[in-house]
Amino acid sequence: MSNQQLSHVNLRTINLRGTQHSYSELRSLVPRQTAEFVGSAQHTVNEIISTVRERGAEYLRELSTRFDGVEQGALRVPQQAIDDAVAQLDPEVRRGLETAIERTRAFAAAQRPEDARIEVAPGAYLVNRWTPVRRVGLYVPGGLAVYPSSVVMNTVPAQAAGVESIVLCTPPQKEFGGLPHPTILGAAGLLGITEVWAIGGAQALAAMAYGIDDAGDHLESVDTITGPGNIFVALAKRALQGTVGIDGQAGTTEIAVIADEEANPVYVAADLISQAEHDPNAGSVLITHSEDTAKNVREEINKQVSITKHAERVQTALQGEQSGIILTDSIEHSIQVANAYAAEHLEIHTRNAAHVASEIRNAGAIFIGPYSPVPLGDYAAGSNHVLPTAGTAAFASGLNTTTFMKIVQLIEYSQDALAEIGEDIVALSQAEDLPAHGEAITARNR
Repeated sequence: MSNQQLSHVNLRTINLRGTQHSYSELRSLVPRQTAEFVGSAQHTVNEIISTVRERGAEYLRELSTRFDGVEQGALRVPQQAIDDAVAQLDPEVRRGLETAIERTRAFAAAQRPEDARIEVAPGAYLVNRWTPVRRVGLYVPGGLAVYPSSVVMNTVPAQAAGVESIVLCTPPQKEFGGLPHPTILGAAGLLGITEVWAIGGAQALAAMAYGIDDAGDHLESVDTITGPGNIFVALAKRALQGTVGIDGQAGTTEIAVIADEEANPVYVAADLISQAEHDPNAGSVLITHSEDTAKNVREEINKQVSITKHAERVQTALQGEQSGIILTDSIEHSIQVANAYAAEHLEIHTRNAAHVASEIRNAGAIFIGPYSPVPLGDYAAGSNHVLPTAGTAAFASGLNTTTFMKIVQLIEYSQDALAEIGEDIVALSQAEDLPAHGEAITARNR
């Protein structure tokens, strides 16, 4: 089927004009993937995780054959393959990766928090100490595209945090003899990663969470797993949370755009299409109080879809339940809707865009003005593109240096400082019927 035949996109409209809804009601009205699809995927993911724990590398090879069309030997990528991939990187791609690494490293270094130490009373000291986790597992997806940028986005903040041990999992590729895509390996090599395993999907996360043995190599379990992926990867994170730390639900990509009557429909349409290109389940949402803008963007989408490479994928995504145009009464109403949607990526194409951005509470990343499109953040702005999806930006953050760190609280009281507060502790321990707590205090005053 030609792109011209696919050019008409029936992007649905959700008309919220003249209505008043609570925040919770808006959360239920904005476009999302269907619950039925998510529920079915979760069942599949749970089965994969339990079988990886039971059967290990043997089962991982079976899944590689089934999902990737690859008959694998050893699952760990040889160091020589990583070195060769670095040497063979296209010079322009290498330059782009080095630019992205440089800017992302600068922003990640700025995110590293300082320890805090206070004296709450004479001789009573408290310290908030940030420490990196010991070992992390990074996931980089394959599938419909190649993501060396995700190698950068995952690795750089982990290194900035001071993580000692990093393992990268990414799917095997049939056309490269069961190795991951060489551009992925090249990016890993540029960043100094030496442990790469050719494992994809939910099974890769299970392998990193529980560890596996294969052909004399051992994939040691990790403390934290990060990285984007499809709905199956996102649901695997949900299932494994508590076994390991996770960065958040960075699932199938989504974009929302707040636009007013001054927005350039060519830019808005191009940006909505840019994220729809990722996956047939990607979400692209326009939020506007201007009917003219909605009409012009819709027309421009149909023009641009006809000339884009992945037209069929884009059309499927734009016509899905997860995409649409939301009509509002005003810019203030659009802000309310955007906060309820809690987009992974939120673009603002309005007058006084910076002020509108200041009113946004819920978003993974906010792109302000006509010259800050999402692809800028996808690659080389210096921000991170591993961001919360599916409305989880209401409570979760994008990947950053602190994702790979945790707080240890230090308490140091002198004898006099403890004596000063001792009676208060004894009183509280008695109120809770835990007298031994108080006796641990009074034992020091005998």
